[in-house]
Amino acid sequence: MTGRDLEFLYEIGSLRNIPRAWIQHLATDCSSTLEHTLRVVFLSLLIARKEGVKNEEKLIKMALVHDLAETRTADLAYVHKVYTTSDDARAARDLFAGTVFADLEEILKEYEKRASKEAKIVKDADNLDVDLELRELRERGNQVAVKKQPLRKLVRDKKLYTKTARKLWDEIQKSDPSSWHLSANKWLKVPKAGQ
Repeated sequence: MTGRDLEFLYEIGSLRNIPRAWIQHLATDCSSTLEHTLRVVFLSLLIARKEGVKNEEKLIKMALVHDLAETRTADLAYVHKVYTTSDDARAARDLFAGTVFADLEEILKEYEKRASKEAKIVKDADNLDVDLELRELRERGNQVAVKKQPLRKLVRDKKLYTKTARKLWDEIQKSDPSSWHLSANKWLKVPKAGQ
């Protein structure tokens, strides 16, 4: 193992300290880039399995690296991008340089091009995680999250690539973010648990 490999591991750990850019607009705590990435991995797998995409190894790698450059560039919101430029390609190149993960730079480039089915699925997952978090925030009464609904509907209609992602978006809007633990007893099969 090289020193760069350890540096890489520490650097990706710093994603837990990088807030999502929209914290400025939502005025509340929201997921870190690291937390976002975990759910994107599982959303990607869900969509891929529903869409019949078989290369899960490539898909998982792509989901894991889709925002890694943010260790060096931070997460920029659409407003920030009007006034700043970010060299994401250089950030990724420098991030992976000298590590055993250098091959992942090519997967990240493929993701950025959005030409492959896997890249489109990961981008759908990236968008859907936003919608899951906005749904969670709406459940807690965040009015800014409510106001974002028309924009997110536009994303659903114009930017989601897969039929599965659009269907999942529709389901998210009607879902109860608390239902997973309220109904856990029937899955745990523990008599009188939660009573």
